[in-house]
Amino acid sequence: MTDGAIQSYIDKWLAVQPQQRIALGFVPPGVRDERVALAAFEQELISSAYGIREPQVAAAKLQWWAEELAGAAASGGRHPLTKVLFASPRAKAIPSQAWLAPVLAAMAQLEQGTSSDFAGQVAAARNMHGALAALETAWWFGPGANSEAAADIATLSHLVFALSRLELDVDRERLPLPMSRLARHGLARGQLKADSPARRDAIKAQLDELAGGLRAALAKGQPLSTFRGLEGRTALATARGAARAAEPFAELHKRQAHTGPATAFRAWGAARQAGRLG
Repeated sequence: MTDGAIQSYIDKWLAVQPQQRIALGFVPPGVRDERVALAAFEQELISSAYGIREPQVAAAKLQWWAEELAGAAASGGRHPLTKVLFASPRAKAIPSQAWLAPVLAAMAQLEQGTSSDFAGQVAAARNMHGALAALETAWWFGPGANSEAAADIATLSHLVFALSRLELDVDRERLPLPMSRLARHGLARGQLKADSPARRDAIKAQLDELAGGLRAALAKGQPLSTFRGLEGRTALATARGAARAAEPFAELHKRQAHTGPATAFRAWGAARQAGRLG
């Protein structure tokens, strides 16, 4: 893709998931543009849902996306990413509800507060991230493909990333640590801004549960796009490594920004699985 407007959205996606630059080399050139466009589109929705602090502004942006996607099959779309996506016959083979589902889920969760426990946190996040995973799985493997593992990975990887924003999101309604975790470790909201033994233990416990879920999802052997497979493998390595570190929060940040030979190996494994199941 050489269009400047398109490239700006791709750059935003890669800024959040720098490891995906390695994955690009494992995606067949004939379908690379449309698959990258979908990944960038997914990041736009995620940014709208979580990156805008004013709920009314976020709701307005998501409402625009809902209207855009509702008419895109007939009009071809107005947004640069929508135009790329709906230029492909693949877009029209996917039911319109699958395109709208992640946007509607994102709108529904704008006012959500902190979940009471880990299971509730996963269930709440899965509404949006599961819908995104279902759309991506249909895009890569066809509308009938099983997206359960992809939904688990999308949800849990998001929660790993959300945990890395703990200090930034202390004053937001939805915290990345559930209330039961805070209570178990004797933490109040204000204490999450600074390092402490209790905060380290709470973060490690959260990372352990996230790693366990990611490990189980990857072991299902279900269809995963190259991008989703790499995201899951990276999130698992990040969660596992940070949980074992003396300073888990610092390690979490360090690992999310790191790429190297291990990233290439994970990308190769993700592409191999995607090719085998596609």
